[in-house]
Amino acid sequence: MIEKTDLQASVSAGIITEAQAASLKALSDQRQGARNDLNPNDEPFELFRGFNEIFIVIGFAILTSGWIGVITFFVLRSTNIQNSIFISASIGGVIIWLLSEYFIKKRRMVAPAITLSIMFTANSFYGLAGGLSEIFMVFQGDNSSLVLPLLLATITMLIYWFRFKVPLVLAIVAILSFAVAILIAAHTNEAPDSIRDLFLLSANGPFALITLIIGVIVFIIAMLFDMSDPHRVTRRAANGFWLHVVAAPALVNTVALTLLKPESILSNCLLIIVMICFAVIAIVIDRRSFLIAAIGYIVVLSATVFDDGNKFFIVLFLGAFLIFLGARWEIIRARLLQFLPKFIPKNRLPPSI
Repeated sequence: MIEKTDLQASVSAGIITEAQAASLKALSDQRQGARNDLNPNDEPFELFRGFNEIFIVIGFAILTSGWIGVITFFVLRSTNIQNSIFISASIGGVIIWLLSEYFIKKRRMVAPAITLSIMFTANSFYGLAGGLSEIFMVFQGDNSSLVLPLLLATITMLIYWFRFKVPLVLAIVAILSFAVAILIAAHTNEAPDSIRDLFLLSANGPFALITLIIGVIVFIIAMLFDMSDPHRVTRRAANGFWLHVVAAPALVNTVALTLLKPESILSNCLLIIVMICFAVIAIVIDRRSFLIAAIGYIVVLSATVFDDGNKFFIVLFLGAFLIFLGARWEIIRARLLQFLPKFIPKNRLPPSI
């Protein structure tokens, strides 16, 4: 069997390209199945492949800094600022798209793909918001003119995802969709008084309900990706991962902030039960993002409910619990899967030990 070091040596010798090596590695992973190349306790996660990608990302950062300086210089000296913003963003979008064709489509690099996706998102919002919104109204606190630019930016990023299939972009699309929904709700209702109102079901307006609904929708889409690739050897699993990163805070924040009441023992006990349910879901679907969010709120709960002496012991216990769970994740998960009802398709979930 060809090892990873053999592929790296072949690339160094000029026998195959990096893109061909990545394709061979992906094909090998698919043929082996069941995540044979991963430690049984690992959840696949990749941000970069080698220092060359970091080197390129640093280059992107310097390039972006220079580009921002150039367009700022020309836009501020323009007689029509909005047109200048739209034109400069269009030029920037073409440049980023061409870079994406090379580094993502051809070279299949991970870190540059993430960086270019963020750059394209920022550039799209800059151009559409600067060119289509009422800038002076926005500075006065009226964000209604941002709905159309945000909606167009969401569609633009969806097109970008269909072309380049970068998993992070789906999370960006979900966040932009959430922003569009909140702005529309704020236009027809009173704007939320604080960020907390976006997650508090008892607050005025439909904002927390929107957060909860979008969280559920994103979670369902993430599960569809996960269940289509239970062994997590394709890009679909990475799509699911990034969508879970968005869904977990939306769901956990809304439930936790709504139930979190330091003066109510019953409400706090119910909150702990709900957080345990989130933890069980995280273990069953083999996604740790839900568990991290749940543990975070239990830490907050302990800090607000218990006195100084007790809360430190609880935080200490939670830290030890996380370490234990990380060490015994697969064993605990295997036991939990045994108790799942028969109507749940276990064959569509990641295999246990």
